[in-house]
Amino acid sequence: MPITLKDRIFVLTGAGISAESGIPTFRDSDGLWSGYRVEDVASPEAWESNPELVWRFYSMRRRDAQRCEPNPAHSALAALEAQLGDRFFLCTQNVDDLHERAGAHNLVHMHGELFSSRCESDCGAPVFIDRKFYESASEIPTCACGAQIRPNIVWFGEYPLEMECIMREIDFCSVMLVVGTSGNVHPAASFVHWANQRNLPATPKVRTYYVGPEKPLNAGAFTEVVLGKAGEVLPKLFSVER
Repeated sequence: MPITLKDRIFVLTGAGISAESGIPTFRDSDGLWSGYRVEDVASPEAWESNPELVWRFYSMRRRDAQRCEPNPAHSALAALEAQLGDRFFLCTQNVDDLHERAGAHNLVHMHGELFSSRCESDCGAPVFIDRKFYESASEIPTCACGAQIRPNIVWFGEYPLEMECIMREIDFCSVMLVVGTSGNVHPAASFVHWANQRNLPATPKVRTYYVGPEKPLNAGAFTEVVLGKAGEVLPKLFSVER
């Protein structure tokens, strides 16, 4: 994939890139936690009815993520950012910190971050780094306002984070690279369509690429679909021309 130093590249990564590092996904055969539905552990309703169960679930996810390491796909994207600087933007659907641990800096987590927490209310307390494991109701911390502390995760039914920033980057990118997503989780599945349909003055026609082991549901929207594991494809995919 030829990229010049004049290009602005927007990268979207999904569960597939983390799965190659050993992090399970909700779409594995037995899910993240066998016997529990997504609705039981990753929704506002689940938090309201059983915060202890929700925290046990996310404590398990923290343990799983801590045991995993970035793979060559994470490293390849970090290396591309190092070459392009602020002309590179990464949006991830993943909540782990593997991109950061590989060296990425200019990125947003649209679905939140696993190793941070926040107040369940709108009291204005800032999000904070949190790597602790909470196994019982008595361990769940409280905010200064008295409300409980919850995982800083966008649960099903909640609005993704940083959407204004994401839309701005989509508007002005010349290359969109999507890695390891199914193409059926919105709004992320619509990003490639938004890029193709934009009509801004002096904005170049966008080139769109998908990388993953299987074709996504929105495969027809991409300029090119490259099938294969991200860790094998991405290190050989880029050719930055000066």
